Amino acid sequence: MRLTTKGRFAVTAMIDLALRQQSGPVTLAAISQRQNISLSYLEQLFGKLRRHELVDSIRGPGGGYTLARLARNITVADIIFAVDEPLDATSCGGKENCNIGRNGSTGKCMTHELWSTLNRKMVDYLDSVSLQDLVDQQRMRQLHEATQAQTAIRMNQVPKVAIKTTASV
Repeated sequence: MRLTTKGRFAVTAMIDLALRQQSGPVTLAAISQRQNISLSYLEQLFGKLRRHELVDSIRGPGGGYTLARLARNITVADIIFAVDEPLDATSCGGKENCNIGRNGSTGKCMTHELWSTLNRKMVDYLDSVSLQDLVDQQRMRQLHEATQAQTAIRMNQVPKVAIKTTASV
């Protein structure tokens, strides 16, 4: 079980949008370039995100996309489900027909409850993480990287002091 590129790209694009929308609508072309995601793929994803009322589109010059709700009111689960990303660890897709008996009857396999519980826990976790949480993490990461870069620059600009030693005779 893996989250496919559809879900990962949708979450990544939504973080990008949330980080930059204060300057106005964000174009998919800009997100595509920054995140190295195909523009046509983003168009498909954002069509679904718009239909689920997670983003608003603004047409015309200066147009693009904005969040339809505050970032703190959008969860990762909202994004994943909006783009039709399946989150299912069961082999039967939750239909409880993963064990076929000799007589053709179907039922749950021995590990069905394990995988069903994992599904619930994944959804609960993704529902507990807001887009704002991810934006805050990204801003902290960017701040940390900028601080490290400034420190490296300063370290290279510090004048080197030559220390002379005199030998006593």
